[in-house]
Amino acid sequence: MVKVCVPLAEGFEDIEAVTLIDVMRRGGIEVIVAGVNGSLITSAHNLKIQTDTTIDKVSADELDLFVLPGGLPGATNLAKSEEVKSLLQEMDSKGKYVGAICAGPIALKEAGVLKDKYTAYPGWEDNIRKEGYVSDKKVVEDKNVLTSKGPATAICFGLEIVKKFVGIEKYNQLKAGLLVDFC
Repeated sequence: MVKVCVPLAEGFEDIEAVTLIDVMRRGGIEVIVAGVNGSLITSAHNLKIQTDTTIDKVSADELDLFVLPGGLPGATNLAKSEEVKSLLQEMDSKGKYVGAICAGPIALKEAGVLKDKYTAYPGWEDNIRKEGYVSDKKVVEDKNVLTSKGPATAICFGLEIVKKFVGIEKYNQLKAGLLVDFC
């Protein structure tokens, strides 16, 4: 079974984190939710999530994808985390997939794993890198890096992850079941 880790730091974006976790689990992916600086993490909108584990217990060797939600200050808290940075670098050096949505690509940049093309929340490219920013796509893949724009694209991002790691049949089944006609 495909295994993905979604790290949560204080101030994560509720819609992005919960939607990604939900869509990937519905798609048959084992999702590990890992807390940064604890196991009870509060979102940007005061949603409290009890994580499955803490980031210091996550190993890149057991993961296929390490994907970060955005939100503020969640994304900047992820970017400041040495454990997150180290996992991103290790995943990248092993050719494994990493990803981020919304403001989350700031952590990819800080870890030095962001590739040439990416997307993020409109306007946030000023904080990441203007070169290579793709404004007209909901999801961008460049080598082993997956990025997405923001809250409204979280379902599309989750579905693209399911398509990539589980297959088109599950993607189509899940897309139909979720009544998604906008990805």
